[in-house]
Amino acid sequence: MNAAVIAPAELERIFVDSGALLNGHFALSSGLHSGQYFQCALLLSEPALAERLGLSLAESVPADWPVPDAVVGPALGGVVIGHEVARALRVRSFFTERKDGRMELRRGFSVRPKEKIIVVEDVITTGKSSGEVIRLLRDRGAEIIGLMSIVLRAETDPDLGIPIKSLARLPATGFEPAACPLCAEGIPVVKPGSRPAGTS
Repeated sequence: MNAAVIAPAELERIFVDSGALLNGHFALSSGLHSGQYFQCALLLSEPALAERLGLSLAESVPADWPVPDAVVGPALGGVVIGHEVARALRVRSFFTERKDGRMELRRGFSVRPKEKIIVVEDVITTGKSSGEVIRLLRDRGAEIIGLMSIVLRAETDPDLGIPIKSLARLPATGFEPAACPLCAEGIPVVKPGSRPAGTS
């Protein structure tokens, strides 16, 4: 492993030490419920750490991936880390965002023909929102090289038809709301993310 890359054990320790690994009862953007939540916004609020995380992801880009032209970080969680990865790779950075529930390119952002793009998220759970971004960019003529994230919460990679690379796989059990044991115990549920549940 490149010395610049944050190892999984160190990353988990950073989450714990910073208070960014939350325990409780959370409604995830995927629609699932979980007893853990990775609040990457707390990590990325520290510029030096955001820069280090971006450099770590940039240094983790596999050697067999094509050289990217751009990095796209979906709003809201992928905006800061996407920009930091793009800065480390010295390529342009832009983001997608939702309007009326649909992922869109706004603010004058556009995709160049056959532009090679890496999509960067803060946390990937089901990969649903990442898949929306990938389809949006492909529809506009981009070539999606791969998907990267700080944390992958799933036991296995989501099937999105592209390679996925994360700094750490830190699975946290997710439950459908109807089968959630935390709901059954009557523990109040919290939605700490930026999007309505069921959109990621």
